[in-house]
Amino acid sequence: MSVAGRSRDTDIDTRVLRVAGRQLSRAGYDAMSLAAIAAEAGTTRQALYRRWATKAELAAAVVAQLADEETGRSSADPFGDLVRELADFQRGVSCTGRLSLVGTMLQDTTDGDVRAQYRARVVAPRRRRVRAILDRAAELKMIDADADLEVAVTMTTGSWYGRALAGDPPPADWAARTAALVWRAVGGTAPS
Repeated sequence: MSVAGRSRDTDIDTRVLRVAGRQLSRAGYDAMSLAAIAAEAGTTRQALYRRWATKAELAAAVVAQLADEETGRSSADPFGDLVRELADFQRGVSCTGRLSLVGTMLQDTTDGDVRAQYRARVVAPRRRRVRAILDRAAELKMIDADADLEVAVTMTTGSWYGRALAGDPPPADWAARTAALVWRAVGGTAPS
């Protein structure tokens, strides 16, 4: 006769990841406390360690939830695609705690593997999509063939972070205005 153990709380992962994400965003990686996460999530540290062996693994799991889906969308209107991509970025970075999480990823004390996962799952996909849009525009001869697209890609989202650091809230039409400025910078004529 086998004795059944306690059934596993299937909701625990969701609760822990939500609490850990909030701690990581608000307090940063160094201050992220597994004991505090377990208490707030209504579980034990042992339950956390059964799922994530280290604090770095838990932080990486939080970051993995933020991963952007590769949509691969492109159209005959690369400028419109760029505006839509920047509007999508604006929606994501405006979510509670996301901008703080960016700051956490820039801290020297954040675990290198967590930072690498953030770059691979959040930053790199967005940069690839923006670059693909600009490459398509160059193929269609809508922008200069010799435009510095590497810098242009950085300018797109970098303008958001620059405004945030300056304490200057982005305007509602930030995506369209930023796309128009970058488009002109690479030799295109932005639609009016």
